[in-house]
Amino acid sequence: MLLKINGMARSKYYYNIKRIGAPDGYDEVRQRIRKIYCKHHRRYGYRRITMALNAEGMQINHKTVQKLMKEMGLYGLQKKRRYNSFHGRVGDVAPNVIDRQFKTDAPLRKWTTDVSQVCIHDKTIYLSPILDMYNGEIITYTISRNPNLELIMKMLKKGLKMYPDTPGLIMHSDQGWHYQHPMYQRVLKEHGIVQSMSRKGTCLDNAIMENFFGLMKTELLYSQEWDTIEQFERALRAYIKYYNNERIKLRLNGMSPVQYRAQHQIKI
Repeated sequence: MLLKINGMARSKYYYNIKRIGAPDGYDEVRQRIRKIYCKHHRRYGYRRITMALNAEGMQINHKTVQKLMKEMGLYGLQKKRRYNSFHGRVGDVAPNVIDRQFKTDAPLRKWTTDVSQVCIHDKTIYLSPILDMYNGEIITYTISRNPNLELIMKMLKKGLKMYPDTPGLIMHSDQGWHYQHPMYQRVLKEHGIVQSMSRKGTCLDNAIMENFFGLMKTELLYSQEWDTIEQFERALRAYIKYYNNERIKLRLNGMSPVQYRAQHQIKI
């Protein structure tokens, strides 16, 4: 009577009853998904996990991976906002040479930098990296307890010591006071580096650097509770190494920044 009221045939009813609890053939896929998800500390969503599975020879559609992850309650970490170093006009402001043209066909053509703040309990550290827009690789970085000029100059000098011959290189940043400072600008000019700055209050003008900071905070800072700032600093150094060498990027065809550079046989 109930089947008749719902307009369902007896054969369809018994067919669906038999399917309940039956294996769907994705047990091995689920195991691999969970292993990759845990290996990368919840940093991979369904797109990167799909790429990782494909790289292992397991060809599967990203929609299927998304569905399985949802069923298992596995979700990638979400981004939060970042620190802003703009303190007003203290020196010369450079034009926006990059103008959101982040793509480049070779390394050492376009670099970007910024400062990010991390607070653990009552202590704070500041991270100042240089990122190559070619492959998103972190060229070098400095960490300090104070967002002073030394933090920026030390980072810049480390990068230029590693790669002293960089004709035509563009260094992009926001309008933070560090980058307006005459000392910083003088070093850029001495090395023939073209300075570029985002427009005031326009974070999308430096979206590639914003993206890295967002990933770092989502995948590292907010992923667990930290006892001390020293503990986090050690983890941060390890994360940057992981980010450069292991963490795959969708725009790099499922390779890490270092893998992508090596695949294209470009040495820096």
